[in-house]
Amino acid sequence: MNASSPFTNDRYDEEPYGDAEAGEVSRVHISRTFSGDLAGESTAELLIAKSEGGGGYVGHDRITGTLQGKSGGFVFQHTGLMGPEGVTNSGTIVPGTGTGDLAGITGEGTMLADDEGNHTLTLEYELA
Repeated sequence: MNASSPFTNDRYDEEPYGDAEAGEVSRVHISRTFSGDLAGESTAELLIAKSEGGGGYVGHDRITGTLQGKSGGFVFQHTGLMGPEGVTNSGTIVPGTGTGDLAGITGEGTMLADDEGNHTLTLEYELA
């Protein structure tokens, strides 16, 4: 199944924890609200590395809500790179993290922003 869910970052708290010649590293705490095929919320933890030439991150979102009529939650693990060639992003639903009606969920997806800064979670998933 496919799902598309616009989201907003309601809280974005960044805490730098290192600075070096190669760039800055920080930890980010985010609260998000989703709409569309997935109506719900998430709490995310990301680790970010930034430099003048680009950056990268790894993160986990603990998502709860209703996905196309099924209530529950799951953890979405994602990573991205930003550089001169553009932005890449990929993610996976962590196996075994589905709860409620979403128990057994598996799949992959992306979390990307368009040129206007609108964010969207896109999932391709299966339910056991």
